[in-house]
Amino acid sequence: MSIEATVYKKNGKPRRGKGFSKNELKEAGLTLKEALKLGIPVDKRRSSAYRENIEALKRFIEKVKAFAKKKEKAKKRKTETKSKKG
Repeated sequence: MSIEATVYKKNGKPRRGKGFSKNELKEAGLTLKEALKLGIPVDKRRSSAYRENIEALKRFIEKVKAFAKKKEKAKKRKTETKSKKG
């Protein structure tokens, strides 16, 4: 699971961006270390914060949290079944 920064050129075609700015990460509630751990690209030279990018980051964070909860539940079920067998 990864996220891309999408930039729209003048002709309306999407282009893959270099990364999110530190301000965008801050607005979304992430630190630089957390973003890098999650595999989110960060462009340290950018300082602007675009609303679309912040919303994309927030959606990605929600997906990651939901995925982590599913994984945790599956791990819990495995340990419960092992304890019942033994």
